[in-house]
Amino acid sequence: MSVPRRTRRRSVLASCVGVLSVLAGCASDSPTPTSDNTTDGTPTSGGADLDLREANVVDVEITSDGEGAYRFDVTLYHDDDGEDGYADWWQVERLDGTRLGRRTLLHAHSTAPFTRSETIEIPAGVACVVVRGHDQQHGYGGQAAVVSLPDGTAQFVQQGGDSRPLTEGDCPQ
Repeated sequence: MSVPRRTRRRSVLASCVGVLSVLAGCASDSPTPTSDNTTDGTPTSGGADLDLREANVVDVEITSDGEGAYRFDVTLYHDDDGEDGYADWWQVERLDGTRLGRRTLLHAHSTAPFTRSETIEIPAGVACVVVRGHDQQHGYGGQAAVVSLPDGTAQFVQQGGDSRPLTEGDCPQ
């Protein structure tokens, strides 16, 4: 028994719409950074090549609600296609490493930079935070961003697998 052509076409179209909807939710219009530039053209830490096995923070934009909450738009660059693990979260911390908030990532995002957002409450008196990426296989590593909350200026640093401690001197001026 053959399936009428009209039914097959509708099934195929419905499947395509479903797949495209899923892909559209993870699409990013961020350009692929070169090894010494972030997505907005600012240099990475010291112009160092990024290790794409690590979850690298390559751009951070913040927006304050004026009442202590900040929306963080964080762009990660990681080779999610190259290994079993993928970038599974990014988080915002105080300089001493105390976590203030986390954005969990539920699936791989290919080998292109992608941006995800989260609104995080920042305690009064905190003027500088660290945004770190994390991946399932390596944990922390790669490039992190130190962000000045008053103006949103970011400075990029190599964090290493042990999330090296940062100080006020690491904050952008």
